[in-house]
Amino acid sequence: MSQIIDGKAVALTIRKEIATEIDQLKKTTPGFEPSLAIIQVGQRPDSSTYVRMKRKAAQEAQIKVDFIHLDGNVTETEILTNLNKLNEDETVHGIIVQLPLPSHINEDNITSAVLPTKDVDGFGSFNVGELAKKNGNPLFLPCTPKGIIELLKRYNVTIEGSKAVVVGRSDIVGAPVATLLNQLNSTVTIVHSRTPHIETYFQDADIVVVAIGKPEFIKGEWFANNNRGCVVIDVGTNYVEDATKKSGMRCVGDVEFDATKANVKLITPVPGGVGPMTVAMLMQNTLIAAKRFYDQEFENDKEIYQHDPLPLLKPVPSDFEISRARHPKEITQIAKEAGIHSSEFEPYGSVKGKVDLKILDRLKDRANGKYILVTGITPTPLGEGKSTTTVGLAQALGAHLNKTVFANVRQPSMGPTFGIKGGAAGGGYSQVIPMDEFNLHVTGDIHAISMANNLLAAAIDTRMFHESTQKDGPLYKRLVPTKKGERKFTKSMLRRLTKLGISKTDPNELTEDEIHRFARLNIDPESITWRRVVDCNDRFLRGITIGEAPTERGFTRKTGFDISVASECMAILALCNSLEDMRERLGKIVIGTNSETDEPITCEDIGCAGAMTALLKDAVKPNIMQTLEGTPVFVHAGPFANISIGASSVLADKIALKLAGVNPNWSEEVQNEKVGYVITEAGFDFTMGGERFINIKSRSSGLTPDVVVIVATVRALKVHGGGPEVKAGAPLPSEYLNENLELLEAGCANLAKHIANAKQYNLPVVVAINKMSSDSDKEHEIIRQKALEAGAVDAIVSNHWEEGGKGAVDLARGIIKTTQDYSNDQFKFLYELDTGLTIKDKITKIAQDMYGAKDVELSEAAQKKIALYTEQGFDKLPICIAKTQYSLSHDAALKGVPTGFTFPIRDVRIATGAQYLYALAAEIQTIPGLPTHCGFMNIEVNEDGEIEGMF
Repeated sequence: MSQIIDGKAVALTIRKEIATEIDQLKKTTPGFEPSLAIIQVGQRPDSSTYVRMKRKAAQEAQIKVDFIHLDGNVTETEILTNLNKLNEDETVHGIIVQLPLPSHINEDNITSAVLPTKDVDGFGSFNVGELAKKNGNPLFLPCTPKGIIELLKRYNVTIEGSKAVVVGRSDIVGAPVATLLNQLNSTVTIVHSRTPHIETYFQDADIVVVAIGKPEFIKGEWFANNNRGCVVIDVGTNYVEDATKKSGMRCVGDVEFDATKANVKLITPVPGGVGPMTVAMLMQNTLIAAKRFYDQEFENDKEIYQHDPLPLLKPVPSDFEISRARHPKEITQIAKEAGIHSSEFEPYGSVKGKVDLKILDRLKDRANGKYILVTGITPTPLGEGKSTTTVGLAQALGAHLNKTVFANVRQPSMGPTFGIKGGAAGGGYSQVIPMDEFNLHVTGDIHAISMANNLLAAAIDTRMFHESTQKDGPLYKRLVPTKKGERKFTKSMLRRLTKLGISKTDPNELTEDEIHRFARLNIDPESITWRRVVDCNDRFLRGITIGEAPTERGFTRKTGFDISVASECMAILALCNSLEDMRERLGKIVIGTNSETDEPITCEDIGCAGAMTALLKDAVKPNIMQTLEGTPVFVHAGPFANISIGASSVLADKIALKLAGVNPNWSEEVQNEKVGYVITEAGFDFTMGGERFINIKSRSSGLTPDVVVIVATVRALKVHGGGPEVKAGAPLPSEYLNENLELLEAGCANLAKHIANAKQYNLPVVVAINKMSSDSDKEHEIIRQKALEAGAVDAIVSNHWEEGGKGAVDLARGIIKTTQDYSNDQFKFLYELDTGLTIKDKITKIAQDMYGAKDVELSEAAQKKIALYTEQGFDKLPICIAKTQYSLSHDAALKGVPTGFTFPIRDVRIATGAQYLYALAAEIQTIPGLPTHCGFMNIEVNEDGEIEGMF
């Protein structure tokens, strides 16, 4: 007498086992929740039934289900779009597409589009191919074949050494189950509907699996002479007419059940045999997928960033030679390793790309990574290597300590690149590559900034011209024209009306007085602060006269150019928190004053903000490149460091911090192990770049650094200690090439001042001693001792210029330890904005506490501006002081730690979109000039189209 194989009971047991295992995993793995996405296309009743079964089984097994039901007329592209979203969704571990699909959809295209790691049906080309290969390694076995093997095992059927007959050769059941049986050392024969004398194959079979799709095709009599205790697995599900049933149909298998069970040892019924097992195996595969995902999350020895060892040559070649010799990874690989999904990434060629801001929505629940601010001592002509330290530290953390890490740097201006300063890609064996791509154009953001800035400049002068040549009526009609019989206000116009207290929305309803107030901006030419920009060190544009052409009817005005990276548009790009925030900030730009009412005139009043946003809609997306050792680098925004805030963008920092972040549900121990690091820099020294970073950028972002790194070199400190003047092109004086402890010790006062300044914000400070070949151990020890005396947590020698990330490992370990041992909980700003401090008070606070000034002297022009901005309500904004970078003071010749000086402010300008005021100290220029021998003189393009001679 045969025994019925109860697939329904076995499946129930398996689902309970899965639920129990999930319960256990939830206790040991924070946030563990297996998730299955099911896509159903159309309304087929059988498909709906199967989907209901799967959803019910998932509920019993404690597996979350995301059910997506698409219309039967859906296009293949729409299905693939849904699949791509699910592929990239880290909360979804398994994906199935319920088959069959409508005839206009290519099933192979759809099943193959599911990621192999989420293909819990096992139907994708990868898993099917791996199963078919000898020694293949499929990630998932197809559910029905896997369920068949499980049934055989649970009923103690001996597979090894058996003779098996598989009826059917489909890719879904027949072929894979034959492969599985063969792998378990059964001798397998595959037959099908065209096999001659098929009945003869069953007489000496031990196991028969039938998946031919024909009702009761296999006859019971074919087993009559089988004396081996045959096991029959019937996979068929067929509906035949049966008048005794309410539906008029009866479900039967591919085997004559009643006639066969008398001649075999074991047999599966239909329904209730293989069907429930298929669903149970789907749940088991989903659990496997989820466990794999969480195992990978907690895997500590897996290499995050693939990279080849960095060949270190001595003497160290030029920056350009090092960059050219290193073949960069494809930028798509960099993005993938960084955790950026393909739908969030826009490649610009093979070595750079942009990251879509929607990534912040996906990662919003992550706790941020660690935020490391790199600054320096007061710069000298000998350099401190701040950018090199930023890159070297990132290489050490990512390529050598296997931590998630991002270096966040500014996009360099081409003005200094073609002038005298050189690039900003780092140097030696700690660089962003390719350095020529990095220093020239990147993805065109600075060009977009220039265009947006100059569009507003053109709009200002054009508006003044048209107001001066037209009366109110004609001016208003041209401003708000009738088009196709309709007349309406633009978005900017509606905002201006609200500002004026006019609630009307129909242009035809305004009174003459309202028309006058609306149409006449009455921009005072003397009050205009908005200047044109160019990304070039063109000193002869510092002062110009515009409107000289006869077509401008004598409307001339003295103005000038700034360098593009000094534009308020660039500061807005750096400080905004979203595309919408950028739009609002652009609209708030104040360009001058209404001579009739003294009201501030904004970009919104002129109607330019929407168009400027359109020009900058791609520029607002951070760019990504890579270091020499294949770790990711965000390159975004480039505000000038002595004129503007000198920091990369808030958005790049926010995205990087989320990508480097951790699951907040993890234990503190796991979070400390898995947390990543964002190394961002502030232009020039802490006293300039760091002060602005914290008081302006941190106010905008809401982000506080965890550690401040101050970069110092022996040579630069000797300059501040009174060392001889360094002249370009001349040999270095011996004091900088040989040990001189007296000079060094005196110069350490400059370092101590920067440490003290950073500690005013209650942040831990680590000093990075950027090693050079002429340094001595005694000199390094003096710097360390003086740094510790000044309050630094540690001072660590780093040789990243000569050795890349390897040379910065000690520094990286020191910073990791500092983030674990110290907190930024007691952080405070240098000054508050709501305590009644005047504009002068804040300027004085910065000059005295940061620079060491005795007092501040305001020019008459600066005093007038302060009075105007206070009257207009802008006195609550933070302050950016534009000054020389070569001294703590306003005088570049004053090295070390000057005190007792009067700090002169010659002008104060407004940047309401960027949300700060900036004061110009002494003779600081907003567009640099070119030297006699310029960087551009060395640059050529070779016959292969490669740029040569840059650095």
